[in-house]
Amino acid sequence: MAKQDSFIKIRGTLDGLTFYKSIDGHLIRRKGGVSRARIMNDPNFIRTRENIAEFGSTAHSGKLLRFAIGTMLHRAKDPRMSSRMLSVLSKVQKLDGVSARGQRSVKEGLLTVAGKSLLKGFDFNNRATFQSVFHSSYSLDSTTGVVTISDFVSLDHLTIPQGATHVSFRNAFLSLDFTSGEFDTKYSPAINKALDMNSSTITLTPAAVPGGTGLKLYLLLIEFFQEVNGVQYPLSNNEFNVLHLLDVV
Repeated sequence: MAKQDSFIKIRGTLDGLTFYKSIDGHLIRRKGGVSRARIMNDPNFIRTRENIAEFGSTAHSGKLLRFAIGTMLHRAKDPRMSSRMLSVLSKVQKLDGVSARGQRSVKEGLLTVAGKSLLKGFDFNNRATFQSVFHSSYSLDSTTGVVTISDFVSLDHLTIPQGATHVSFRNAFLSLDFTSGEFDTKYSPAINKALDMNSSTITLTPAAVPGGTGLKLYLLLIEFFQEVNGVQYPLSNNEFNVLHLLDVV
């Protein structure tokens, strides 16, 4: 794969080369390779078919997770979030120790302690990670999904982007079945605070405990705003917002 350096950018196929644009810029790759029909039918490509099946299954699991938290996701994500999640879930899938090769699943991988540990702590916006922004202790009640942040002082316990005047906290309690695709997501009301030296306790309580028997996931969203004439505006296209996966149970 090569980059186009010319000031004239080409898109399409020319003389066996494909010109296209990605988040990495204008790129070039050579067209060709083994035909899809051969890959899907030739016995020599059985390992490739197994890899394709597992890749597709993992990609579907990632899409399902993103869809289940869509209300929050559009407020805090980076351009490579989907590919980063796919990388993590691929590692989780490989921890499935009960399914045949080609049929390993994210769901089975997440039944292991190691699988849960891989997904726990995922930051949906790597431009503003939880550890780089939030510097306070908190507690999570895994039964109710309630998150409590005691003795919180915003100017002491946050890395605050320039121009921000307010911060908002919200959490989500999610039940997700990676096999059936069924999910139930419950959100807490947002708690908005001015950025100052006042101490308070923040309690984020989801509307209810989600139904279903799927895996339980707990997320925390931190958003920054700038107040102008009494109106709060999202800061810098949400670039500094945090969306963090607190735990997987």
